[in-house]
Amino acid sequence: MPKIDIAKLPVDTVSLYPDPFRQVTVGRERKRLGNAIGLNQFGVNMTTLKPGTWSSQRHWHQNEDEFVYVIEGAVVLQEDAGETVLKAGDAAGFPANSRNGHCLINRTDRDAVYIEVGTRAKSERTVYSDIDMKVERDDSGAMVYSRKTTGEPYPKRSG
Repeated sequence: MPKIDIAKLPVDTVSLYPDPFRQVTVGRERKRLGNAIGLNQFGVNMTTLKPGTWSSQRHWHQNEDEFVYVIEGAVVLQEDAGETVLKAGDAAGFPANSRNGHCLINRTDRDAVYIEVGTRAKSERTVYSDIDMKVERDDSGAMVYSRKTTGEPYPKRSG
């Protein structure tokens, strides 16, 4: 099994969300651990959230499970039932189609680091709980962000 040199992995700061929804994720940094060794059935990322940063907009997945394990610092898990503080050593998970919108928010003054693990379903539909957005990915990997209310696609991001 190949050893991953985490320090040498590139940092991914990209958010595919259309404006203005991506602003809350500015300050999120991911190292794609699973990609580094060629995993294709599930993803594993080491994610750092800078102070004030969100992991994502609050969402749930139709076909993909999600799991998070906090390594350093603390985050607020925001979900349908309310908010819970997760500290180093705490974990949470979300089965596919749970319809429990969730995200992590760093409300502290220091970085928070966690591992996220998720299924890589061939096709997926993600619904965003608090905003008028959903994203669908087909078997080819093409993703379309659109309004939940009308189905109208958001303009694709350029850069």
